[in-house]
Amino acid sequence: MSKSILKEIVDKRLLDIERLGINFGYEIPHKRIVGSKPFLQEPGVILEVKRASPSKGDIAIDLDPTRQALLYARAGASAISVLTESNYFKGSLKDLMEVSMAVNQGDGKKKCAVLRKDFLLFEEEVEVSYKCGADAVLLIARILDRDTLLKMAEAAQSFKMQAFIEVRESEDLEKLDYLMNSLANPSKTIVAGVNSRDLKTFKIDPLIPAALRNRLPARAVFESGVKTKNDAVFARSLGYSGILVGESVAKNPSLGKDLVNAFSSVDWNLRGFFWKKFICKKRERNYSQRPLVKICGLTKADDAYEAAYLGADILGFIFAPSPRATNEEFVREFVNNSMNKFRNDGVSRPLYVGVITDPNSPEGKAAIKLAKERILDGIQYHGVKTPSFSEDVSHPCYNALPIGAKEDLDKLTEYIQQGEPRILLDAKVEGLMGGTGVQIPESILLENHSTIPLWLAGGINTDNVAYIIENYKPELIDVCTSIEDIPGKKSFREMRKLFAIIGSFK
Repeated sequence: MSKSILKEIVDKRLLDIERLGINFGYEIPHKRIVGSKPFLQEPGVILEVKRASPSKGDIAIDLDPTRQALLYARAGASAISVLTESNYFKGSLKDLMEVSMAVNQGDGKKKCAVLRKDFLLFEEEVEVSYKCGADAVLLIARILDRDTLLKMAEAAQSFKMQAFIEVRESEDLEKLDYLMNSLANPSKTIVAGVNSRDLKTFKIDPLIPAALRNRLPARAVFESGVKTKNDAVFARSLGYSGILVGESVAKNPSLGKDLVNAFSSVDWNLRGFFWKKFICKKRERNYSQRPLVKICGLTKADDAYEAAYLGADILGFIFAPSPRATNEEFVREFVNNSMNKFRNDGVSRPLYVGVITDPNSPEGKAAIKLAKERILDGIQYHGVKTPSFSEDVSHPCYNALPIGAKEDLDKLTEYIQQGEPRILLDAKVEGLMGGTGVQIPESILLENHSTIPLWLAGGINTDNVAYIIENYKPELIDVCTSIEDIPGKKSFREMRKLFAIIGSFK
């Protein structure tokens, strides 16, 4: 949703209110006639009644709100979100009233909470939402100044409703902080949500919510992009207490129960924590063009320190048959010694990753053990598929996928559907796993239409790194053999030359 579309929605809404009134022409109850339920009092899933969207057009235009609400309630939804915007989402206050009545139990309670999701602009709309049966209202920080946002949150509080504050940009977080400092008992009133969808490009990036989780209150919701059980587990792994699911369940309501069960099956874990650390590292660097850099195949402490001082973001240690292989003793000693050294020298500590090709080998087990102990930040499964999020979240890990032909891109799609937010692409050479010095053919990279940012390895050196950055715009590059004097021993001269070129991109 571009800024112009967002402005169009708001402008049309203002015209509709001017023409039809704050009730949009609907007759609403003079007072609330349904029960209540606290919104997201416990961790859970919010399923959405959604007919259409600006990006997808019609999704489920003929849905029956009452039937959909009952299906969601039976699936175990913690709350039901009802889109009431009419021009682009084809919802209405009528939908909100029907859903609220459908889940009403008649004893002053509801089967599940109801959220009014709309582009609310006025304090009076909170009261309208309350009378129509909402237990919470969405307030989009981006379209409201902080004083209006505060007044609307206070109005929600006066009706014992929750204010669901959607944030994404730094300015939104400032407004959220203002609310938390201004309201009485904000923990009872405020629920925050982060939209993983970029409202400018429509692209989904699940790591945006990962980056913001630590800035949010305890009750926080991961919005957009949840389509599978793995997606639900990923969001929970980041420490989110709720997920909001729209398009996928609007099209297929039966999916709701699977998502509820998947989300409730896990809690915060190291796998999610790795991705939070990675995206925080990216935001700390705040590069616009320069990629993050992983220096791999480190076997000497001096080489690892030099890479870190030059600006490496990830240091890679190989736990597999290779002339660049290392071992548990070396990595444990280096990591323990490096903590104080980097702190005393004022250097941002890189992330530490163990590279494995067989998780059941002695080397692979040693690396996984170090990751579970939080000595290593993560494990790179090279050429072998990681367990899916719904299978195993016991240790932090990601995939490195060898690519040698266009058909290999099908496996990339499969991994993305597994819920992986990033995948490292490396050149495939039969019989070898990494460290080949070979590049992925350019024709194959041009065929890559995946929506996730590019992580790239294979044959990257001082002669081609500028071309790669300019033409492929990778988020991360992985360099190993081209900066060595001999296998396993890095060349300080080549590393410095490499970082000098990379550093010319800001």
